[in-house]
Formats: sequence, structure tokens, C-alpha cells
Amino acid sequence: MKINLMDIKRQHQEHADEYEQAALDVLRSGNYIMGENVKAFEKEFAEYCGVKYAVSCGNGTDALHIALRAMGVKPGDEVITTPFTFFATAEAVASVGAVPVFVDVSPDSYCIDPSKIEEVITPKTKAILPVHFYGQPAEMDKINEIAKKHGLLVLEDSAQASGSVYKGKKTGNLGDAACFSFFPTKTLGCDGDGGMITTNNLEIAEAARAIRVHGSGLSGLNTYNYLKGQKILDEKKDIDLEQPKYYNFLVGQNSRLDELQAAILRKKLLHLDDFIKRRREHAAYYSKALEGTSYVVPKEFDDRVNTYYLYVLRHENAAEIKKALKENGIGTGTYYPVPLNEQKALTDIVAAGDYPVSKKMAEQTFAIPVFPELTKEEQDFVIDVLKKSGK
Repeated sequence: MKINLMDIKRQHQEHADEYEQAALDVLRSGNYIMGENVKAFEKEFAEYCGVKYAVSCGNGTDALHIALRAMGVKPGDEVITTPFTFFATAEAVASVGAVPVFVDVSPDSYCIDPSKIEEVITPKTKAILPVHFYGQPAEMDKINEIAKKHGLLVLEDSAQASGSVYKGKKTGNLGDAACFSFFPTKTLGCDGDGGMITTNNLEIAEAARAIRVHGSGLSGLNTYNYLKGQKILDEKKDIDLEQPKYYNFLVGQNSRLDELQAAILRKKLLHLDDFIKRRREHAAYYSKALEGTSYVVPKEFDDRVNTYYLYVLRHENAAEIKKALKENGIGTGTYYPVPLNEQKALTDIVAAGDYPVSKKMAEQTFAIPVFPELTKEEQDFVIDVLKKSGK
């Protein structure tokens, strides 16, 4: 038996007719960039998250970069985040010229520990960037309380958390703005790259819309006027609305969601809640089966809905157990083996620090298959191998 850690082919096959027809319709339309599917998906995803605005872009990393710029994060600013996450989180901060400032994670949620945030706030701190990790929402009430107290912005990294819920509200609607990735393996994944920024703030949304297309168009004009303190717009005077892309008001970038990907994402969004339901059922089955063993299973919080992008176990002998899983044809992996403070790319940017929880998690955690199409027979096989190798 071979069981992949993530099985994109199986997910595609389940609703193949829908996805392929949507793709075929786009291919036949001749409209491939920023078309009706992109507009519709932005509207539908905003409604799903419960926010006013959703701005699509090329990928999750671009979403972080664009959102930070749209929120006014500038060179020399500091952004507080976690060292136990994918590199893109800190990379985006550094790419706008700001400095990532790390805070260790909680051993229960693996998300940023709010109790340690205030001690690293300085006059240069501009924002807090919590990561909803593995699909588990961060402790947003405390984070927002700290941000409000110190006049800081909050940007959610929701790349791994489409559909996750904190106290009745979906991620993407828990801070000043949020960023999503639609990489194919994600809970909501497209058939290529894709990203999204969500917000209830019109100025942030307009700036993001402009930055993703070279700072051009009416959104660029609106943002330019906003930054200059000019609240009254005169489109007829300042811009030819028939050729908006040739009027550039900001220095932006090129990061657009393809019409093809938007069409497929619209179909997948219809099934997202079912995908999440099955992931959570698989997670509960694993956790029940591993009760009383030497494994530390993910914690379930009463006020949160973890969508289980990854189901991650912790064990002192993680390396040996991963080897046993691989020998038995079971996909596994560590997310992530190197804390960001130890990444060579950041050593000249971030201050030295000690993050013992993140270090321990990097050494002792590993993921096992939890994708929606996983069968009970496959889960039982995984559990059997875990029990035999984890003694």
C-alpha cells in the first residue's frame, strides 16, 4: 500500500467533470486574464470569509508582499511574526524593506504566543503578522487587543487556513487584512498558483488592487489621491477610463490570478466545507486511535475550527518514526525543519534570539496523510505503523 501525504490527483478525480468543464469554458472564451471568473471568485470568496473586499493575485507570497505594502509597511519598520512557519512569511516582510521580529509559538497551538508579543514591541513596530498554522487559527482576540493598545496593524497569514474559524468568524476576517494561498495542496487549492488578500478596509483593498497591476488604473488613482490627502476624485480629469492600465500612480508589480485558476477555484469553493468536514473526521479518527500512546496529537480548542491542512504529530523519536512510515509507503514530512531565525537568508536581517518551543517543534513534529479522499483502510494502516514504530 502506498499512501501519499497529499493526493492532488485523487481530489481532482472526485469532481473532475466540474473542474475540466470550467477550464474548457475559459480556454474557449479567449479571455484569460482578469476576466469575469476572477471578479466572481473575488466576490464569492469575500462572502465566504464574511469580508467586504477580496483582491486576488498570483500566489500567497505575493499576497503577503502586496498586503504589507498596501497597509503602509515601509523600509525600517518592524513586523512581529513567528519563526515556526514557511519562509514566505518573513521573506515578504524583508522584501518590503521591513525587519521580521520573531516571537516563539505556543506548544498547544503551534501559533504565535500572544503572551510574548508585548516584550518585543518598539517604536519601530508597525504590524503583527500571526500565522494560522496547519489550519489552526491563532489566538486573535489577544493579538488584536495588543495591536489596538499599541496602535499596530494586524495582518493574518491565512495561507494554510482557508475555511478555519475563530470564535464564529472565519479567518480572513480577524484583522486589518489577511492573505491566502491557493497552492494545489492547500485546503482550497487551484491547479497552479493563486493568492488572495481579504479586508474590510477600502483603502487597503484599493491599494492592493493597484499594486498587483503596476500601480495603475482607477484603484491606483484612488490610492494616490488617498495618500496625498485628496479625498475628492475626478476620474474624467485625471484618467482615461478606456485606457486605465497606461496611467500609473504607484510603483507596483505584476501579480494577477489567471482566469483559468479562478474558474477552477469557484468550483472547488462550492466543495470546501465538505473537504474540511472530511479532514476533521480523519483528524478525529487519528486522535482517538492514538489516545494513550506516546504521540502528542493536535489540540482541539472549543472556540476554534481547525481545518487540518496538515495533521501533525509530535514525538521524541520523530526521525525514526518518519523513517518507518516511509519504509511502509506512507507519505510524511516535517513542516518546518528549520526555524526562520536559523535560515541563512535572514541571519543578516533578524536579531539573534532563542525560540525553544519552535526549535523543539521543528525537531519533533511530522505530518501524516489527512487529505479528504483518504479511506478508513488507509488510515488504519497508518495507525498500525505508528503504533508499532512509536513504542
